[in-house]
Amino acid sequence: MVAELTDIVAVLRNTPATLTALLHDLSPAWTHANYGPDTFSPFDVVGHLIHGEKTGWIPRLKIILEHGESRPFEPFDRFAMYELSKGRTLADLLDEFERCRAENLAVLQELNLTDLDLAMTGMHPALGVVTARQLLSAWVAHDLNHIHQVAKAMAYQYRDEAQPFSGYMGVMRDF
Repeated sequence: MVAELTDIVAVLRNTPATLTALLHDLSPAWTHANYGPDTFSPFDVVGHLIHGEKTGWIPRLKIILEHGESRPFEPFDRFAMYELSKGRTLADLLDEFERCRAENLAVLQELNLTDLDLAMTGMHPALGVVTARQLLSAWVAHDLNHIHQVAKAMAYQYRDEAQPFSGYMGVMRDF
């Protein structure tokens, strides 16, 4: 499927509400638990997504549009949320994510990107040359990956109780 801007925006617009619906009013036992070493809790995921909104997607898109491949993207700190989220509540993070995402979608709409713009290329520090369309497609896939990660972290908390049924649930197959 070719990524179309209207579909990209539609999925990206839904992510904050999806996460809020999954996580609102849950106890820290649900929201601060992960599913093993080097995995994110739902709380961590929301902090990570905020950091991406501020330093990743739109800034990288602007680099592509303004500099092409001549200026590589800044490396992204995948773990910055650990420090940036300290002392904050999940409700606060969810609200901030919703605000940041709305601002970024407004910027994206204001850019009024054409197919020629989406074909422009930039330089990812680890992946090499990427197009604007690939960057925006990755933004959508990144959101969906983290929604899955939140669901997996939550399902993990019931791994023992639900174990007899785990063969029927893909989210629990890797436990």
